[in-house]
Amino acid sequence: MSNRRSGHVARSTFRPHPETPGKTPRRSPRRTSARTFLRTSDGVPIDAVYEPGATARDASDLVFVVAHGFTGDADRPHVRRIAEAFARHGAVVTFSFRGHGASGGRSTVGDREVLDLAAAVTWARGFGHARVVTVGFSMGGSVVLRHAALYADDGEAGTDAVVSVSAPARWYYRGTAPMRRLHWLVMRPAGRLVGRYGMRTRIHHRDWDPVPLSPVEAVPRIAPRPLLVVHGDRDGYFPLDHPRMLAEAAGDHGELWLEPGMGHAEHASGEGLLHRIGDWAVARAG
Repeated sequence: MSNRRSGHVARSTFRPHPETPGKTPRRSPRRTSARTFLRTSDGVPIDAVYEPGATARDASDLVFVVAHGFTGDADRPHVRRIAEAFARHGAVVTFSFRGHGASGGRSTVGDREVLDLAAAVTWARGFGHARVVTVGFSMGGSVVLRHAALYADDGEAGTDAVVSVSAPARWYYRGTAPMRRLHWLVMRPAGRLVGRYGMRTRIHHRDWDPVPLSPVEAVPRIAPRPLLVVHGDRDGYFPLDHPRMLAEAAGDHGELWLEPGMGHAEHASGEGLLHRIGDWAVARAG
């Protein structure tokens, strides 16, 4: 679902401080909330929300950028719950991927979404935060992996640590009933109509061309940045060979948490797990 060459890195055009291009000013992090539309490097408006966090600890230089799963958006209750949990550990940026919620464009189901995340990370750093942790769920989990690899040398749009929850390791997986239904939703005209009117998700009709870098191919390029892979042993979408492949590709810079009894993505992420992820981020993000 892309007409750009494989491995192409496109930078966000959004610059909170154009007077200092390529450099994030060091200042006290902002203490008030904000909401705006960012513009990605390919011109898509992205709805984004900034919340300074409720923590009283010296973690205010840390900001979480949350990448939701397919059919989610920044206003969905399960995304707001994730943001509220992470706000106890630092500031939080949530946003709606292209084709989702109030954002423009159409979903490419994990391809050009890396541009959306790059715009959100750049915006987050513009509030004065020195450390950025990207946390993605399901489709968002694959996006944070690819983003971290493609923007590894970008001090403005890149990340300092990565958390991928319930993500696939490889593309085109159809080994479970939920993934077969998802492929019907994405690939068939009738499915895209259901997505648009039943799930508030506008899906692009074009196939990937070329096929983007897969999550498992992206993981080795993330090093030396810390990576946490989280997966439930009752995930109905992706079986355990997916997180194990990601962890093996990560090597020494990655950690794997296999969560007993956990299902898939945001809805299955309990408060205890979210706070453990928050603690991990505070300790590992630089």
